[in-house]
Amino acid sequence: MTRTLLDGDDIARSLRRIAHEVIERTKDVADVSVVGIHTRGVPLAHRIAELLEEIGGVTVPVGTLDIGLYRDDLGARPTPALARTEVPDIDDRIVLLVDDVLFSGRSVRAALDALTDLGRPKAIQLAVLVDRGHRQLPIRPDYVGKNLPTSLTERISVRLTEVDGEDGVLLEESA
Repeated sequence: MTRTLLDGDDIARSLRRIAHEVIERTKDVADVSVVGIHTRGVPLAHRIAELLEEIGGVTVPVGTLDIGLYRDDLGARPTPALARTEVPDIDDRIVLLVDDVLFSGRSVRAALDALTDLGRPKAIQLAVLVDRGHRQLPIRPDYVGKNLPTSLTERISVRLTEVDGEDGVLLEESA
């Protein structure tokens, strides 16, 4: 059984709120670089960057990050097809790392490793559209679109127009 938890309007409101929170928390938005984790973190990063420009009046650089080679389960999975990593200069900048769903925290850990291989940010902040709980590592997001506590038998599926042709967050329950 599948049900919609967030529609396109809900996602847009969540991202706008995140952008406002980033502006409130960050002294100078011009010091921010936004980096999205492939796959769905990338369009979310672009959307947040557009909102930061619209609300804050400053264009922020946007990058993309593939964490495939930094995952701690490389031996347990088929070798991943790598996507493009294009990260702007992050030295001495505040990096807003963006992903669609925060679950165990292992993807974020891999992203942190990848980012620190690429430079030395002033700070790294984490923004996620959905936090579903069940952390296995001590990782906590700075900005959350929606907290959606789930059971381990449930699956959260984020759909974005840029990737899937529509916006929505779905809960898929195991039978």
